[in-house]
Amino acid sequence: MMYVRFPLSLRNVEDLLHERGIDICHESMRLWIDRLGPMFAGKVRVGRANYMGKISQWQWHLDEILVKISGETYYL
Repeated sequence: MMYVRFPLSLRNVEDLLHERGIDICHESMRLWIDRLGPMFAGKVRVGRANYMGKISQWQWHLDEILVKISGETYYL
């Protein structure tokens, strides 16, 4: 859950769990995420859609994007 929820690497999560007394390999976590990640993401997506569907004025929009290409910044 920490890997999915926060921007941590598998090795960082491995270290955090080791500090809490859980000895696990980062490769095992990767296999679990590969297997269970789509199911977790699907449940989050459905829950978010149900919540947002209840709000009548809900809209999704993209604000500003700045892209740097070969050192030059472009505004989209």
